Amino acid sequence: MKLSKLARTLKPSATLAITAKAKELKSRGIDIIGFGAGEPDFDTPENIKLAAKESINSGFTKYTAAGGIAELKEAIRNRISEDYNLKYENNQILVGSGAKHVLYNLFNVLIDEGDEVLIPSPYWVSYPEQVKICGGKPVVIKTTQDDGFKVTKEQILQNSNEKTKILVLNYPSNPTGSTYQRKELEEIAEAAKERNLIVISDEIYDKILYSGEKHVSFPELSSDAKERTMLVNGVSKTYSMTGWRIGYAAGNSQVISAMNNLSGQSTSNPTSISQKAAIEAFSGTQQKVTEMLKEFEERKDFISSFLNQIEGIKCFTPEGAFYVFPDISYYFGRTYGKKKISNSIEFTDFLLDVAKVAVVPGIEFGSDSHIRISYATSMDDIKEGMKRIEESLKELE
Repeated sequence: MKLSKLARTLKPSATLAITAKAKELKSRGIDIIGFGAGEPDFDTPENIKLAAKESINSGFTKYTAAGGIAELKEAIRNRISEDYNLKYENNQILVGSGAKHVLYNLFNVLIDEGDEVLIPSPYWVSYPEQVKICGGKPVVIKTTQDDGFKVTKEQILQNSNEKTKILVLNYPSNPTGSTYQRKELEEIAEAAKERNLIVISDEIYDKILYSGEKHVSFPELSSDAKERTMLVNGVSKTYSMTGWRIGYAAGNSQVISAMNNLSGQSTSNPTSISQKAAIEAFSGTQQKVTEMLKEFEERKDFISSFLNQIEGIKCFTPEGAFYVFPDISYYFGRTYGKKKISNSIEFTDFLLDVAKVAVVPGIEFGSDSHIRISYATSMDDIKEGMKRIEESLKELE
């Protein structure tokens, strides 16, 4: 049976692939420490689980509106208003089956064949693939560790033309942990206005920010920024609800309506029970978010410090999210046994084979000089994993 051209060109998710491989090795009794997962290791808070149980017990288990129930949209609006003093109406909110689904719908209703989309690199693995699915052209703008992995106004202007339609921002960033200050965002907003770009601002890690920093949401910069921005967020990272699959978009009502129509012809509604749980997540106590952030910050401090004392490794200290993205290119050209390490995939294979540690190769995020390590795991695993990495690197020749 012949697959479509699209199916033949799609890449599998690297993060899911490495996690699956690590789990398969574990099932064979091999002691693997996994640093690949892009989800908090904490349990979903009890008040949120109780809301889901109440939904089941009350019989709220049927279809809902394709773009989410009104009560959840109102809870989202209230959360955005409280956090960022931004006002949206219900017809400017769409709830999807996770933020990834929301992004997929956004690209599909905005991109025509040949439209160009600016994507700063390192990037989340699915941005370029989703753009290509829609017939668009991803235009990757390279940022570096030395400049804090941040795109600039000048880079946006230099890389845009009459075909450029969208700028994708993700901050705090997966995979780098980098984020932006207000002044930096204002300059990006100036470039977006000058080139008349739609900004898709993926702020899924907005509550996971360190050193007491306050997240600045892109649409709060100005009335123009708000008009041209589609804000994307959800419950997965902040509330440790990855499996519940609730994300949302906020912005232009025509775009939201088109996304709603697309959901209606594809997925239909997000899970009814998860929607009720999400209302509690957005509206209920935020204490567990604070507790989770404190634990993440302790892990961040340890892991970034440890990596930076290993010979040859240069690690950017994360400002948010729960990943480190160390530069491991110092070890390219080294060998173990008869195998030579020439890129991030081979380095990742080496760590899995020798150190029994699973990480994700940086090439999947647009930088072959790096690997991504998630510290959304216990401190015991982090300490043991770092020890294994340090010892295994000493075996390279």
